[in-house]
Amino acid sequence: METLSVAKSLLIALWVAGVMSRWLLGGASLTLRFSPLMTGLVVGIVMGRVADAMIVTASLQLIYMGVFSPGGSMPSEPAVAAAIAVPVALLGNLTPEASIAIAVPVGFLGSYLYQFRFFLNTFIGKKTDVAIEKMDEKAIKRSIITYPTIASFVLFVPLIFVALYFGAPVIADVVAKLEGTVFLHILDVVGGGLAAIGIATTIYVIGRKDYLLFFLLAYFLSVILKDMNVNMLVYAILGTIISILAVGNKNQAKEDKEVKTETSGEREMTFEEEDDF
Repeated sequence: METLSVAKSLLIALWVAGVMSRWLLGGASLTLRFSPLMTGLVVGIVMGRVADAMIVTASLQLIYMGVFSPGGSMPSEPAVAAAIAVPVALLGNLTPEASIAIAVPVGFLGSYLYQFRFFLNTFIGKKTDVAIEKMDEKAIKRSIITYPTIASFVLFVPLIFVALYFGAPVIADVVAKLEGTVFLHILDVVGGGLAAIGIATTIYVIGRKDYLLFFLLAYFLSVILKDMNVNMLVYAILGTIISILAVGNKNQAKEDKEVKTETSGEREMTFEEEDDF
């Protein structure tokens, strides 16, 4: 059975810690945390099997399509789930559906780790209070950026490394031995069901009146441009342009409405003043 080397396990663990700490891109790294795609790509690069990794990761993405994060807390952490489930799937030659069933419980455990990170930050917050009282700008920056980042790396790197180096090969070996059994069939069925739930949630959101037009536009564009072999990058650029235009028009309409309301209010005040005379 193939195993992950120390270097590979450490690289993946460092990536996960970077994502979970928001150290990579600040607030923009939330996108990396809320989606397994980039983590799956990194795992594929590290393991030298990018195509296989992305096939598995695409299946994982389906179950997180309708997941949102109230207060920044996720019911399941996609980045942690992908970091463990994708290597297990590649080592054990699992189907994407089976990898989904493995990713879900791992993601749940990852959410508890993230909540524990909040707990650790409460202690760091005391240093922030002290720094603010002293008006020490450098100390404030350290307490809100450096210290929380270090705490996240200390928390995530060892745990993810141990899970990958010791746990992933064992899980892959066990699942490989269960190939063809009822247990693995159950994993496939459960994984497919979870993906269907994610798709259904997304369709429910798309079904909103203000989003339905964009869905129909994208659908007919894909049909019309099918023979032109347009790739996903072009579709992404078109989608971005349309989104910018839509948001711009919406904001402009809102501003025009506010101006109209203010103008109407001024006219009413003018009429009242004339009546007083």
